[in-house]
Amino acid sequence: MRGPLVVLATVIALVAVAGWAAPRAGAQASEAEIALARAYAPVVKLQEQPEDCRRGEPYEPVDVLLLMGNDEVALRGPWDATNIVAIAPSAERLGRGLTGYHLDFPGDALEPGCTYEEWSKRLIAEAPATTYARVVAEPGEPGLIALQYWFYYVFNDWNNTHEGDWEMIQIVFAADTPAEALARGPVEVGYSQHSSAERADWGDDKLELVDGTHPVVYPAAGSHANFFSSDLFLMRSEAEGVGCDDTTGPSRTLRPVVATVPTAREDYLPAYPWLGFEGRWGEQQASFFNGPTGPNLKTQWTRPITWSRESWRDRSFTVPGGGAVGTQATDFFCGAIESGSELLRRTKASPGTAAIVVGGLAVLLLWGFSRTRWRPAAPLPVARRRRWGQLLSASARMLARHPRVFLGIGLLFVPLGLLITLVQWVLFQVTALAPLVDEAGERNAFVATLAFGVGAVFTLLGFAIVQAAAARALIEIDAGRRVTALSAYRWVLARWRPLVVALVIAVPVLVVLDLSIVLLPVAAFLLVRWSLLGVVAGSEEDPSPGVLRRSADLARGHWWRVASVVFGVTGLALLAGPVVGALVLVFTGAAFDLVNLIAGVVYVVALPFAAIVTGYLYADLRLRQERAAAAQEPAPEAAAHPA
Repeated sequence: MRGPLVVLATVIALVAVAGWAAPRAGAQASEAEIALARAYAPVVKLQEQPEDCRRGEPYEPVDVLLLMGNDEVALRGPWDATNIVAIAPSAERLGRGLTGYHLDFPGDALEPGCTYEEWSKRLIAEAPATTYARVVAEPGEPGLIALQYWFYYVFNDWNNTHEGDWEMIQIVFAADTPAEALARGPVEVGYSQHSSAERADWGDDKLELVDGTHPVVYPAAGSHANFFSSDLFLMRSEAEGVGCDDTTGPSRTLRPVVATVPTAREDYLPAYPWLGFEGRWGEQQASFFNGPTGPNLKTQWTRPITWSRESWRDRSFTVPGGGAVGTQATDFFCGAIESGSELLRRTKASPGTAAIVVGGLAVLLLWGFSRTRWRPAAPLPVARRRRWGQLLSASARMLARHPRVFLGIGLLFVPLGLLITLVQWVLFQVTALAPLVDEAGERNAFVATLAFGVGAVFTLLGFAIVQAAAARALIEIDAGRRVTALSAYRWVLARWRPLVVALVIAVPVLVVLDLSIVLLPVAAFLLVRWSLLGVVAGSEEDPSPGVLRRSADLARGHWWRVASVVFGVTGLALLAGPVVGALVLVFTGAAFDLVNLIAGVVYVVALPFAAIVTGYLYADLRLRQERAAAAQEPAPEAAAHPA
C-alpha cells in the first residue's frame, strides 16, 4: 500500500510544481478591483452633433474587441507599409507584440471626410461604449494605488488627424489594497490631455461628480482630451498639445460599460491578449499624423504615481471672454491652428500641388517687389506721386518722425476695445439673445458669428475715424503747423456729419452683402471703392458730391492699386494684433489675458501706420486726377478761338 501512496504523492507534487511554473490560464480581476472600478466609473459627456458629418463629437469610446477579427481592419508590417500582413487580425495575433506593425482602418487619415465617423457609428451599433479599468500600484511608492480608466476612439479628428486615439483618467487613493481604497475614498484625480494631464483634488469645486463618486469627464470634440468642464480650452506647449479643445455644450451623456483588467501582465494577457500589442493602433503616417501606441507602452501603465507627479498640472487654460481686445489673439490662434493643420494635411496628401502653389506665390511676391520702387522715401511733401513701395517707406518715416501724434491717434483702440467688450456683454447677457447663449452654449455658430460681426463693425468704424484723424495730421504737418492727436480729433469731430453719413450708408450695405455670401465679390468691390472715406472726410472741408462718391471717384481707374493697399496693408494691419498675440502665446508663458492685451495694443501702432499709407495713397490719386483733368482742358487761346 505504501508504494502506490508514494507514487500518488509524487504525481501530485509534480502537478503542483508544473502548475506553479507554467503560465496561468488567466486570472480575473479580484472582486475588490471590480467593485472599486464600478464604484468610480466615469460619466462621459460628449458634445452633441446635430447633423452627421458636422460640428460635434460623433465618436464614442468603443469596445476594442470590435476591431479584432474585423474584416475592415488590416495589419501591416514595418518593412513595407503598403502591403497587408493580415486581414481581420485576431487579438491573439496582436498579443505576440509585433513591434513596428500597425493597424489600418477604412479611410485616409489625411482626407478623412465622413468615412471614420460612419465606421465608428457602425461599430457603436454592435456594442455599447466601453472603458477599460485597471488598478495598479507602483513599486517604490507604498501607500498609493491608482485606478485607471482607458478609452479607445477609432479616430482623432483634431489638428493632427490620425487613426486611433487612446485617452484615460486616473484616480489616486492613499491605500495599499483595492478593498482599503474602497473604504477610504480617493485623494486626487487626473484627466489626460494630449501628452500631459490636469489634476484635481477629490472634492475640488471644478470636479463634477454624479452620485458622489462618479467623475464627470468632458472629452474635447475630435481630440478626446479630457476636461473637467464645458468650455473652450487653449493648448500652447508640446506638453499640453497645440491648438484649441472644445468641450462646449450642449452635451449627451454616456455611462460606458466597465471592463476591469487584471493588474499583472500574466493575468491580463490571456483575458485581453491585445494588450500585448506593441505596434500602432492606427494607420502609419509621418510625425503627429501617426497612429498611437497602446496603453501597455505608456508611462502610466506601470508607473502611475511617477506620471502623476511629473505630468499633471493644476489647471487648463480657457479662452477668455471679451471683444476685439479681449479675444482677438486667442480666437485668431484657434482659427490659425485649424487652418494651418488643414493646410499641412493637404500638403502631405498632395506634395506636388503644394510645391507648385508655394512656388507660384513666391514668384508672384518677388515679381511684385521688383515692379515697385522704394526710394526716394521722403515723407514731405505729402502731395507727390508715389509707387507702392514708396507709400510704405514714406509712411514708415512719417511715423518715426512724429510718433507721439500718430500713436496718440491710435490710442483710440484701447477704449474702443473696452466698448466692444461692453456691447457684446450687453448683447449676450442682458438682451433677448441671452437665453440663446444659455441654451445653445456661448460658442454656438450663430453667437460666435454675431460676436465676431459686432467686433468687426466697431473695429472698422474705429479705423475710419483713425484714418480721418491721421489724414488731418498729415495735412497740418505738411503745412508746417503744430498738430497733436487731440487737435486732429477735434478737427474731425467738428466736421463729423459727412463721415457719419458715409459710415451709416457703407457699413450696413457691406454687412448685408457679406452675410449673403454669394455677393461677397460685390462687397469686396465696394469696399475698395469706399476705402478712402475716412481720408476724404479728414482731408476735405466739404467733400463733393459726398464722401463715398468722392472716394469712389478717386479709386476709379486705379481699383487694383487701391485694392493692393486695402487688402495688403490695411488687412495685414488688422491681422497684426492677433498675429503678434498668437506668437507671444506660442513662444512665451504669458497669461492669455496679457497676451490679448498685447494684441490690442499692437493696433495702436499698426492701424495708424495703415492710415498714413492710405493718406499718402489719397494724395497720390488726387494729384493724378488733377493732372489728368488739367491735361484734358483746352488751352486759353484754343478756348477763345475754337476751330
